[in-house]
Amino acid sequence: MHMTTTTTTQFLSFTLGGLEYGLDVAKVQELRVLKALERFTSDGEIVGGVAVSRGVIMPLVDMRAACGTSPDAPDPMTDVIILRLSTCTMGMVVDGVTGVVSLAPEQVSPVPGADQAQVDYLIGLGQMGARRLILVDIDRLMSVRRPKKDGARQVA
Repeated sequence: MHMTTTTTTQFLSFTLGGLEYGLDVAKVQELRVLKALERFTSDGEIVGGVAVSRGVIMPLVDMRAACGTSPDAPDPMTDVIILRLSTCTMGMVVDGVTGVVSLAPEQVSPVPGADQAQVDYLIGLGQMGARRLILVDIDRLMSVRRPKKDGARQVA
């Protein structure tokens, strides 16, 4: 009997503005409820100040604002994904974490209509039956720099 092995990749799935996303679970240090973090400031549009988790001070990025949705006050479903990136440790505020998903290479396809040169932080679309995840390379996404607008501060 010949068996083939399929390498799967695990992604942490989360919701943001009604869509479901996935990022490499190996980049996740821990999950926290937003209210449970000790925060020093929260006046930035995207960078919501800094927070402390296990004695580490880190920037807290509100992905709800970054994706163009107007963040409401945190509710019990608002989660913070503490990420261990190649350049730093940071917190990412999302609407909610939905779980861990294993995807085989054949379940990941390119994002239709996406210009890979401009959105190199998108890995592709993960498909599991009717469920679709927008897969992101979180290191690349968090290193995206946007051009300054007439004296506006650059946050990333």
